[in-house]
Amino acid sequence: MTLRRILIFAGVLLILFLGMYSWNQRTRTLDDLAANIGLELSGAVLKPMRAVEDVASGFWERYFDLVAVREENERLKARLADLESRLLANGEDLAELKRLRALIQLPVDESWRPLGARVLAGRMGPNAVLDSITISRGYATGGRPGTPLVTHLGLVGRVLRASAHTATALLLTDPGSRIAVFSQNSRALGILVGRGTGRKLEVNFVQRDANVKQDEVLITSGLDGKYPKGIPVARVLSVAPSDYTQFMAIYAEPLVDLQHLEEVLLLEPTGIAQPAGEPEGPPPVFVGPPSPPAAVTP
Repeated sequence: MTLRRILIFAGVLLILFLGMYSWNQRTRTLDDLAANIGLELSGAVLKPMRAVEDVASGFWERYFDLVAVREENERLKARLADLESRLLANGEDLAELKRLRALIQLPVDESWRPLGARVLAGRMGPNAVLDSITISRGYATGGRPGTPLVTHLGLVGRVLRASAHTATALLLTDPGSRIAVFSQNSRALGILVGRGTGRKLEVNFVQRDANVKQDEVLITSGLDGKYPKGIPVARVLSVAPSDYTQFMAIYAEPLVDLQHLEEVLLLEPTGIAQPAGEPEGPPPVFVGPPSPPAAVTP
């Protein structure tokens, strides 16, 4: 291509450019077209980028929301566990309060001083062969050997051996337990003998002419010098003449649930004698439930 042709081509291009420029200055067509094309291209590029940004931002926000929800969930779980533990503790405290209220209502005369004690354990160590419990008082705190144990329902047993602050109490169901009792209504005397855990108590040496009835309550007579007179001990289950002796065959069950003891009262002698000159007769019920109503005969 010669220089002349190049100049001619350049001149033509210049004339076209000036013509289009002049035309565009009057009509603004090319400017509008360029602006529209630029906007379309920008939108085509920015929309996907904005969508990706929105997705990423939404994911990030949801992630933080999930983290916050998880943390809040953990806090709520911890709070729930704390409230449940407090509820259980309050329920246990309420049950203990009810038991202690029943214990402090135990009526005793001034010759005996009630002392509360917790049951620490059942059969354990060398006492495992005995029907026994371990309590939280010893000879230095009122739990000397021979001290009777009761609840608001009746007799539990007596202290067998004691250290300074802990003692072992022999339950009335132990085969070595002997308690002088009489029936609450018929006033028949006898000796209540333990026969082991889960077995009925036996009442020995009750005369055949005694009018002991089923469901009658047996209370301590005080004749053995081990227990105060009038503590409910057991309820009669069956009464029949013995096939081997001249006495009655009587079986009974304890009034106290000896397998679920948590607190007991020790009856410590105060050395104060009861006032003399009291009228004789049936003593009032010491503690425990009332006697069952008599059966109605047609």
